[in-house]
Amino acid sequence: MRDLHDTQPSRIHHFQRRDQGLSAPPRFLFWGLIIIFVLVLLGIAGIIFGFREVLQPAQQQRIIDQLPFMSILRRPTPIGGVFPTLVAPADSDSALSLLDMPLDFAATSTAEPSAAATESTAPPTRIPPTATPSPTIVQDVAPTAQNQQEPEPVSSPEATSPTAATAPLNTLPSEARISGVRHQQQTWNNCGPATITMALSYYGWQRDQAYAGARLKPNREDKNVSPHELAGFVEEETFVEAIVRMGGTLDLLKLLVANGFPVVIETGEMFEAYDWIGHYRVPVAYDDNLQLFYFFDSFLGVGDAAQGVAISYAQVDRDWRAFNRTFIVVYEPQRESLLRALLDTHWDVRDAAQFAFDTAQDEARRQPQDAFAWLNMGTSLVALGRHPEAAVAFDQANRTGKLPWRVFWYQFGIFEAYFEVGRYDDVLSLARINLNNSSELEESYYWQGRVRQAQGKNQQAESLYRHALAYNPNFDAARDALASLN
Repeated sequence: MRDLHDTQPSRIHHFQRRDQGLSAPPRFLFWGLIIIFVLVLLGIAGIIFGFREVLQPAQQQRIIDQLPFMSILRRPTPIGGVFPTLVAPADSDSALSLLDMPLDFAATSTAEPSAAATESTAPPTRIPPTATPSPTIVQDVAPTAQNQQEPEPVSSPEATSPTAATAPLNTLPSEARISGVRHQQQTWNNCGPATITMALSYYGWQRDQAYAGARLKPNREDKNVSPHELAGFVEEETFVEAIVRMGGTLDLLKLLVANGFPVVIETGEMFEAYDWIGHYRVPVAYDDNLQLFYFFDSFLGVGDAAQGVAISYAQVDRDWRAFNRTFIVVYEPQRESLLRALLDTHWDVRDAAQFAFDTAQDEARRQPQDAFAWLNMGTSLVALGRHPEAAVAFDQANRTGKLPWRVFWYQFGIFEAYFEVGRYDDVLSLARINLNNSSELEESYYWQGRVRQAQGKNQQAESLYRHALAYNPNFDAARDALASLN
C-alpha cells in the first residue's frame, strides 16, 4: 500500500507538467515571430528608402510602369500641389501700384536689360506683305540650306491692344500647315531635346534626340533645359539660327506657321496621372474654322492620322501663358529679313518684353488674384532690368498661394530679382524648397553660390558652383561664376 500511495502523486505531477508543456509555446518560437515581424518592418522601410533615395526618377518610373501601386512610394508633393508662400499675405499695396504703372514706362527707363535679354536689338527691315495671301501655305519637302525658296510673306496682323487677340483674320489664311517635321517620341525626361530635334528636322536635320540630350543635359535627370539653352544648341550645332522671345500671341504663332517657320513654345501641362509640369511642343498646323492648333508633341504623339495633337485656341493660350508665352523660332539665315518683318516689334527683345509686360499687367488688372499674370509681370520686368519692381510682382504671385510647386524648376527670374535687390535669404529659401523636391536642379545650386559669393563666403560659393557643374558640365553661368572667384 505504501508503494502504491507514494507513486500516485508522482504520476499526477507528471501529467500536470506534460499539460503545462503543451499549453505554453516554446520561447524560441515567440522570439522568432518577433524577429520576423521586425525584419518585415525593416524591409518595408528599406524598400521605401531605396526607392526614394537610391533609385533615380527614371528607374522609379520603370518600376511604376510595371507595378503601378509602387507610385505610393514616391516623395509626397507639397501640400495642395502649390509652391509654399514665402511672403506675408498682408501688405500688397506696392504690388497693386504696379497696375497703375504707365504702359510705356520701360521705354523711358535707363536700366540695362538682363543677360537673358541681350540678343541683337537691331531694328527690323520691313518687307511689304503681299496684298493677297494664299489660302494656305504647305511645305511638301523639308527645306535645306541649299534648296530653300523663300515663300511670299503673309501679312502680319496689327494688334489693337496688348491683349487683343489681334487683328482681322482675313490678313491670315484661315488654315495652314507646315510639313516636313519628323516626330520624336521623347525618352525619359527628354522633352526639350526631343522637341528642338523635331523643329530642326524641318531643315533636314538627321540627328536624334539622344544627340541633343547628350549636349543639352549630360545628366538625364536634369529637370530643366531652358529656351535659351535650346536656342544655343541650334546656334552651335547646326547651320540654322534660333531666337527666343516672350509675349507671343496666337496670331503671331499662326503667322509663323503660315510662312513656314518652325516654332517651339513652352507650356505648362497637367497630363493624366501627373502633376503640373513644364513642356515644349511644336505647332504644325492651325484651323480657324475649328479654332484648333495641331501640335507634334514629344509626350502625346502626333494625333489622329498623324495630323498633330488637336488643342483649342483657348487651351493653347492658357497653357502657354504659364511661361509668359515664350517661343523659339528656328530659321535659316537667308530668311532673317522676312522673319524680322513678320515679328515686327517682337524682333526687338526689349520690345517683346515690354509687350509681354503690358499683356500681363492687363490680365492682372482684370483678375488681381491671377498668379500667372503677376509671375509674367515679374519675368518681363527682369528682362527689362527693373529688378525692384520685378521683386514686388513676384511677391504678389507667391502671395496668391496658387503657383504650381514645380514652377521655379523652370523659371529663374525670381532668383535674379531677389538677388539684385539684396534679398539673399529669400533666394536661399527658394533654392532650398526646390532642392527639397529634386536635387537635379543645377540652377538652384548656382543661385545659392551667387548669394554666398556676395556674402564673401567664397569657399562655400566654390563648392556650390562645382556642385552645379557636376550636374551639368555645360552650365556656362556656373563656370563663369566659378572663374570669377579666382
